[in-house]
Amino acid sequence: MRVITGSARGRRLITLEGEDVRPTTDKVKEALFSIIQFEIEGRKVLDLFAGSGQLGIEALSRGAKSAVFVDLSRQAVEVVKKNLEATGFTKSAVVLNTDSIAFAATRAENYDIAFIDPPYGKGLLQKALPLVADIMNDGGVIVCEAPYDEEIPEAAGEFTLVKTYKYGKIKLATYRKEV
Repeated sequence: MRVITGSARGRRLITLEGEDVRPTTDKVKEALFSIIQFEIEGRKVLDLFAGSGQLGIEALSRGAKSAVFVDLSRQAVEVVKKNLEATGFTKSAVVLNTDSIAFAATRAENYDIAFIDPPYGKGLLQKALPLVADIMNDGGVIVCEAPYDEEIPEAAGEFTLVKTYKYGKIKLATYRKEV
């Protein structure tokens, strides 16, 4: 796993080991960032269920102003911190070891871009999405990753599903606020 482009291009990222770990493939990550490529510069990013932090780190590499990484796993948080050190983005990031749902429910700060990539098959995407919609800035975008066969909501708060993209067994879904 590596940073695809930007200031940290080519830097290798570490990931957690185990059966529950499912890093976003480079193909899906490239597709995701092609979708939002002109919306990243100077933006505030939320990487919920951060895992290794690769999505938030890719956004920082492409010019995002700051990123908040949230994961319940202590091991994941340590991996995110190591990856931030390796890419030089520690000062642009906040890493929190807490429940992603609780974080989204109680956060007062707003974001421009949010990545939601929870463990599959546990209903976490459906719980997190409306909470994240409430902490997004106008003009923001929420990008979700899920198994292709998983049902996802058509709307969350003032955000509606704009488009889904299929990559093998994975789908990306983008949500934007109705204007």
